[in-house]
Amino acid sequence: MFTARRWWERFGLQLGLLGLVVGGALVIRQTQGELLVEFYDGITHPLEVFQTKPDRAEYLKDAKVQELQAKIVDLESQNKNIKALLKYVEKEPKNAPTIPARVVGRSADNWWQQVSLNRGSLEGIQEGYIVKAEGGLVGLIDSVTPNTSRVLLISDMNSQVGVNISRTGAKGILRGDGSVDAVLEFYEKVPNVKPGDVVSTSTYSSKFPSGVPIGKIKSLDLKRLPASVATIELFPPIRSLDWVTVNSKPPVAEPEDAKLGVNSKVTGQ
Repeated sequence: MFTARRWWERFGLQLGLLGLVVGGALVIRQTQGELLVEFYDGITHPLEVFQTKPDRAEYLKDAKVQELQAKIVDLESQNKNIKALLKYVEKEPKNAPTIPARVVGRSADNWWQQVSLNRGSLEGIQEGYIVKAEGGLVGLIDSVTPNTSRVLLISDMNSQVGVNISRTGAKGILRGDGSVDAVLEFYEKVPNVKPGDVVSTSTYSSKFPSGVPIGKIKSLDLKRLPASVATIELFPPIRSLDWVTVNSKPPVAEPEDAKLGVNSKVTGQ
């Protein structure tokens, strides 16, 4: 009797747990687990009160609001650019037709070389027309279709523009550097210039009207051979062009280089 009692005290709990497990397994088997599911639901259901289920309608509403906000920001940016363009157009000579156009194409491979505009020959644009933006000269129309045109940017390394320094009249050739800067090679060995001087198109140029601003001198190298050079910070927003103006090319006039004895190849820029 004493031995059986001690055995029960030692193994009774284990037998009880074993019986509970076996009995539970039989019940789950007979009810196909429905009792267990109901038990789980009974425990977790009260906790669902504290949880927020994702509402699909609310999610779609938030997405629509974000889309509209993005459109508003884009329209505000366009409106700002158009206002700036209109102010720039007002400064243009009234006798020269000005055609506003928007940049609609730009490749990562030729970001600094060319852009495409949404205006073409149907709007009167021709090859050789001048392209400007707020800040000054942007480039030259080099090809045209009925509805589009392509611009050779002044930042293109193949671009050459005859320029002069507004303060002193020092002249040279500006070439693109494939970036927001350009390189100006002076005609004189030691030109009368300094950082900060404004650079504009030259009266010698046969491709561009004179006096169109381009940029300012950023740095100088007066020891460069065979001619001094300067790094020019471009005024127009070449990096992020949006709206531009297109103007007819300057009228053909008697080349001033013939009077001054300057090489015609240079002054034809």
